Parts: sequence; C-alpha cells; structure tokens
Amino acid sequence: MKNNVNYLTHFEMFLLAEKRVAQNTFVAYQRDIKQFMDFLRANRLSLKRCAKPQLKRFLRILKTSGATAKTISRKISSLKLFFSFLHDRFEFENKATSLVFPKTEKKLPVYLTEQELQLLFDAANKDNSYRGIRNKVMLSLIYASGMRVTELVSTKLEQIHFDTGFVSIMGKGSKERMVPLPQNVLVLLRFYIDTVYEKLLPKKIALGKKEYLFPVSYKKQIKAISRQQFWSLLKQMITQSEIKKNISPHSLRHSLATHLLKKGANIRLLQVLLGHEQLTTVQVYTHLQDSHLRKEYDKKHPRA
Repeated sequence: MKNNVNYLTHFEMFLLAEKRVAQNTFVAYQRDIKQFMDFLRANRLSLKRCAKPQLKRFLRILKTSGATAKTISRKISSLKLFFSFLHDRFEFENKATSLVFPKTEKKLPVYLTEQELQLLFDAANKDNSYRGIRNKVMLSLIYASGMRVTELVSTKLEQIHFDTGFVSIMGKGSKERMVPLPQNVLVLLRFYIDTVYEKLLPKKIALGKKEYLFPVSYKKQIKAISRQQFWSLLKQMITQSEIKKNISPHSLRHSLATHLLKKGANIRLLQVLLGHEQLTTVQVYTHLQDSHLRKEYDKKHPRA
C-alpha cells in the first residue's frame, strides 16, 4: 500500500500547486480519495489492480450505507479527476471514465422572504454588546454581498474599499470579484472598524498589524473567526427571531439572489455578483423567478 499512499501525495500536490483549488475543495478531494484508498486496503487491492467492477463496488457500498445521490456524484467527480491525473502522470489506464453520475433531484434552495429577513435583523439588533454589533455586521455583510461563509470569515480589512463603496471578495480558485455595498452597510462597517474592532480582543494581546475583519483571540494569537463559529452565532439569531426554516449561512446567499431576481435583476449580473463560473449554476433561481412572475401575471393581467 506504500505506492498507493505516494500516489495520493502526488495528487494532493497537484491539487494545491497546479489546480490551485480552494482549501475546502482540497479537503473534500482528499477525504474522498482517502476513503477510496481505505476501501482498496480493506480489499487488499493496489491502484493498478483496481478495475471498473471494484470502482462500482465502492460506490455501491456508499449507496447501501445511506449516501445521497449528491454525495455519490461528488465521489465520482473525485475519482474521475484522480484517475485522470494517474493516467496523465503515471500512464495508468483511466478506469473511471465510464462511471455514470446518478440522477439527482434538483431542489430549490432554502431562502428567507424579505419579511423573514427583517425578523432576523430585528433579532440581531437586540444585542448592543461589542460582540452583538460584530454579529450584526457579519450578518449585514454576508447578505448584502452574497458572500459564501468562507469568504466572509476570511475577509481582511484591506478588502473593504470605503472610497469606492466596494468589497473585494476572494472566491473559489483565488478568483477575485468586486461587489458594491449599500451605503447603510458601509456606515455600519466604518462604525464597527473605528469603534468596536479593538474592543473585541483582550487588552494584553498587542494588535500589531490589523488583518482580519472579524478577529478572535486563540492561544494568545489573533485569527479569523471560524465558519463554525459564525454558523453557531447565526443559529442563535435564527432562534431569537423565531423563524422556523432550516437556515444555513448559504441560505443568506440564496436569499439575496432571490430578492434581486424578484426586483428585476439580470441573471448574468447575478452570476458575476455570486462568483459563479457557469451560468447554469445560477439558473436554479429562475424557477423562483418564474413562480414570482406567475403570481404577478395572475394578479395584474386584465384577462387573468
């Protein structure tokens, strides 16, 4: 199995140095291929001896263990990239080319209505402590910009451009996009940076060069707040707002997209704003837009 581990190491280097995938994407690929390697080891197989029937068996085991079609699709994507890499670099036969993705049910994303969003902000407004103000700033920024949660927590002070009213967002694959911010969010950010920022950290810790927009102290070091911490804070705000939907940080991104479409935003503008490479990725929102148009048509058309 030593050779298998070496191939995995080479693949990891390829992902980081050549593909330059985002950290979360890297971890997902790494986890998927390591799981596949564990399967090979349990069945005393090497990569070169593994054939299509073994790949299918691996996927079948995942299915019987309760993995969803979406999860299995991601595993297949990882296997396809891994075996393509092995074929290009080590002249392996690419045994994953014929793997077929399972049909996945396209579910409409969960989002908040504008009324529910107001309830969430009302709940956030009730906490006027320094941390409460920080939480409100995070909520305001992630909704106003359509950021992913990883983009939010890794935002640095230098990415907020008060002179132009834009925030620069480092997206997947280290691709940067510029997104305008509403004036009220810029005012809130300025107040937070000038008045609250330094009070969030212990006095004994020298701030030195200010870096992350939402810092926390951990073992006498300054780090960015984690995705998990923000998710936990969001859950608290949702509970206080008494919203019953199963909301995640990504739901705020879906909410912005839905609200913009309902107000007449172009889907290509949405693609740029959200940082999607493919237009098809944002076309799921057209279902929501179509539903809205149907209601407006029935309500306003003279012959409806």
